[in-house]
Amino acid sequence: MAYTIFIMNSSKNDNINGLKTVLKKSLLSLTVFHLFVFTAFAQSDFNFDLDSLNTKDIFQADFPDLEINLAPAPINKSIEPLALKDWTIIVYMNGKNNLEAAGLADINEMEEVGSSSGFNIIVEFGRMDGHSSSDGNWTGAKRYFIEKDNDSSKINSPEIMAIPKVNMGDWRHLVDFVKWAKVKYPAKRYMLIMWNHGGGWLKDNPVSINKGISYDDETGNNIDTPQLGKALGEIGKIDIYASDACLMQMAEVNYQIKDSVDYIVGSEAVEISGGYDYDAIFESLRINSSMSVVDLAKKIVDSYFHTGDFSLATQSVIKADKLRRLPALTDDFIETVMAADIKGAVKKARDEANMYKNLDNKDLYGFVANLVEGTKNKAVKAKGKALMKFLKNRLIIHNGEEIGSFDGSNGISVYLPSDKYNRDYNELKWAKDSKWDEFIRWQLD
Repeated sequence: MAYTIFIMNSSKNDNINGLKTVLKKSLLSLTVFHLFVFTAFAQSDFNFDLDSLNTKDIFQADFPDLEINLAPAPINKSIEPLALKDWTIIVYMNGKNNLEAAGLADINEMEEVGSSSGFNIIVEFGRMDGHSSSDGNWTGAKRYFIEKDNDSSKINSPEIMAIPKVNMGDWRHLVDFVKWAKVKYPAKRYMLIMWNHGGGWLKDNPVSINKGISYDDETGNNIDTPQLGKALGEIGKIDIYASDACLMQMAEVNYQIKDSVDYIVGSEAVEISGGYDYDAIFESLRINSSMSVVDLAKKIVDSYFHTGDFSLATQSVIKADKLRRLPALTDDFIETVMAADIKGAVKKARDEANMYKNLDNKDLYGFVANLVEGTKNKAVKAKGKALMKFLKNRLIIHNGEEIGSFDGSNGISVYLPSDKYNRDYNELKWAKDSKWDEFIRWQLD
């Protein structure tokens, strides 16, 4: 062990020359001592106790008036941490329904590129009896580290974990998976993709009367919108949240998760068969894994429109922190509308706005634009234009309509029914923080 010798102030050695003399004598004493030890040890059977003497003893014997502090020399134990990858892509793929075969196909599509030195692709895939029998026909869930593979008929990526029984409609299981992935595969940035059926804030489905995403037909559960917000709050920071699912790009859903993510990618309408173009997304990352968060979000949208007829397709990117301003702007607009008492114009604008599979979902920008166009009230026009400007220039930062999607779909939808009000809506954070629920009931009267 190396030592550092600290010599404190001495009454007999007050200057530099005295200190030099001390050090020289100390070194000479050490040399003589070592010669004595090795000579004695070599010429006799004497068991010399080396541990009984130390450097301090030698110094103190020669210089009894010196105060000596002997301490171990500092050892630099700092080790550079392993370099983090730029991205970890976490895919929660619930195939426990009629989408099981599509899930197998999408994992094989991911394997066309696979993880790289710059990013990880981590998938949990759930299956159940009664749908696809491909690839071993196993059930439960498996977690994979996706690697490049040229066999499109079979998943060949390493299986990291198998879970025999799983409820993928339980938001707590989503939390468990994503936290596990973030710990095991840390990165500078994270993207979470929710892969399954989706219904916006509401889903009409035989297995559940709840709302949301991730329908597990085996357990009869799904993750509703308040639960999704709770899950993301517990998961911690996510740079991109993307729904590879239908009807999820709604004000109600986005507002629920706004504080836990930076960018939100999703579709106002029903997604086309096949969903995201995973090989194109991951190939872009392979070429440039350091691409920015917003560029990757935009790449998901752009690659979605790859082949076929996309006249009814939608996909957009929302800047999550801008959602904090949305209640104030919508409240300002609808309060002006209600004060103007132009209910007939409101209903006409509502009915002419783009609607999606759930006919109560309307394109928000389209509705406001229709009303601004259809009224002569100057206050309504002014408030409406302010809201439209915010939607186009601040909230919706990339929209598939710009590259040929569903005409009249501007990037975010909102619940605006024409027949009756669903009281489950009251559970939503959006309904609590805005007056949109009051506006719905007003225009239904």
